[in-house]
Amino acid sequence: MVTEVLWNFSAKLLSMIEAPWYHIILEVILLIWVIWLLRKKKKSESTKIVLTKDEEEEIIKAWKPQPLVEDDPSAEEPYYSSLWTTVEGRPGKYLQVEGVKYLNMATHNYLGFVDEESMIDEAESCIRKYGVGSCGPRGFYGTFDVHIKLEEAIAEFMNLEETALYSYGFATIASAIPSYAKNGDIVFADELVNFSIQKGLQASRSTIKYFKHNDCEDLERLLDEQLKQDLKNPKKAKTQKRFCVVEGIYAKTGAMCPLVGINQLCLKHKVRLFVDESISFGVLGDTGRGITEHLGVPVKDLDFISGTMEYAFASYGGFVVGSSYVVDHQRISGLGYCFSASLPPMLAGAGLHALNLIRENPSYITELQDNCRYLHKVLSKLNGFHLDGHELSPLKFISLIQSTGSRQIDHKILDSIILFVKDNYQIALTQPALLENEEYRLPPACIRLSVNRLLTKEEMESVAHALQSASLLFELYETES
Repeated sequence: MVTEVLWNFSAKLLSMIEAPWYHIILEVILLIWVIWLLRKKKKSESTKIVLTKDEEEEIIKAWKPQPLVEDDPSAEEPYYSSLWTTVEGRPGKYLQVEGVKYLNMATHNYLGFVDEESMIDEAESCIRKYGVGSCGPRGFYGTFDVHIKLEEAIAEFMNLEETALYSYGFATIASAIPSYAKNGDIVFADELVNFSIQKGLQASRSTIKYFKHNDCEDLERLLDEQLKQDLKNPKKAKTQKRFCVVEGIYAKTGAMCPLVGINQLCLKHKVRLFVDESISFGVLGDTGRGITEHLGVPVKDLDFISGTMEYAFASYGGFVVGSSYVVDHQRISGLGYCFSASLPPMLAGAGLHALNLIRENPSYITELQDNCRYLHKVLSKLNGFHLDGHELSPLKFISLIQSTGSRQIDHKILDSIILFVKDNYQIALTQPALLENEEYRLPPACIRLSVNRLLTKEEMESVAHALQSASLLFELYETES
């Protein structure tokens, strides 16, 4: 045994001697490095400071964490209204707060489906059949037959190939944009796009070029400038994708997108066009198909259309509809689709029922559009206020005809008007909630009115009368000059 050990040792020693010189030097250096590390570790352990419990607590109390984002001393504090408390029951045509019933002009319920009992029956039926939640994302135990039926129905309704259904309207366009636009790409967007689009643009890490609100000439200017840059560097231009993002009806202004002109520019400059129809879906067009139907723009000219069921359909969730190629890409790269629990089946069932209602009753769309026009007409006659929004928009925005110069003061005056109308006329109004310090561009401080198909002309006239009374009380008419 001893002889064997000696033989092995001598064999290893011989192999070391016969090894190349650089191999021996490398092993010596490694041996020295290991010894140095061991000595350093022992030295650091011996010099370690041991604190008592009281000393640790004192250091923790004295520690002040640095803010992740430095405060901007020049930025004005955002305004938060607290006029309304908890709503009791469904916020339909009327809502109840603290036992008082108000005419609801504040919440999105364009087609009046919150008051539709068959919607409740459909949701209840789905609960009894599927349960409450989906228990997983679409690709992992979260897909039910009602999801597939709703996707097929939306695609058929929009005359497109496929639909990807999301569980949250805000996440729809915010997930769809970064699934296509990437770092190095260029996105042209209206300066007053909604906040979910802005978050999608931010997540894409693309170069964002904002054009003036609803200004085709400014968009053309940006596209021509980009063309000049592309001619200077054609190699880089070949690797860049270009997109344009707009809304059918803008959620912050109520303005209608000039889609015909924008579509022509995008086709000319080979820019992919995304249209968010969150407000216009179920509102515009003879059958509620949105701005493409209203303006006669071929849906196949657009790369995709996004929308939500949270405004006109009194349900929840969003969707992206387009060609099979585009939608299939969403299913594997849309973060809100891949990693969020799917839409609860009861809400998918309610959305499908709402779609069937407008297909069976196209007069609902006509009635809503008539109310949009009539409310726009009576509000346009108000003194002391400026009215924004297209006549067919279900959202009307009224701002002070002359701002005080301070957004905070404007907000407070508008809150006083809302409170006056609330207490004296039992009408619920609101200011739109915006993250003012994070928005790219802010509209003026304003009161937002939401049109409902079930409103009568007398009720809309009473809203205008209440606002005119408030204008006289606060002497807003005197500021017009």
